[in-house]
Amino acid sequence: MKITRIDPDERWSEATIFNGVIYYTSVPANLVNDAYEQTRSTLSEIDKILARANSDKTQILDATIFIADKADFPAMNRAWDEWVVKDKAPVRCTVQSGLMNDKYKVEIKIVAAVNV
Repeated sequence: MKITRIDPDERWSEATIFNGVIYYTSVPANLVNDAYEQTRSTLSEIDKILARANSDKTQILDATIFIADKADFPAMNRAWDEWVVKDKAPVRCTVQSGLMNDKYKVEIKIVAAVNV
């Protein structure tokens, strides 16, 4: 089985695909100081990478959301609820965590099926 790496770099690849599954961790492109907007930005990045991999958000199997401040949980959930497809929501876990970039309020790791 072949592993496909999307935009590989020295330290990491943007995403990897193996056996019809894409693995991706998204961070916000928009670093405004607002958890709702950062979550929307992060979800938009997920949409873009899924499209590149011939998939979409209805194919997400698992999502792990990392938030820096648990007070941002309602704002993150509001953006998530606006984005996720009704009756197509993946398994989801949300964790409060120190993120490596102090400007990040959210990071989202997903595993999704790829349409082959």
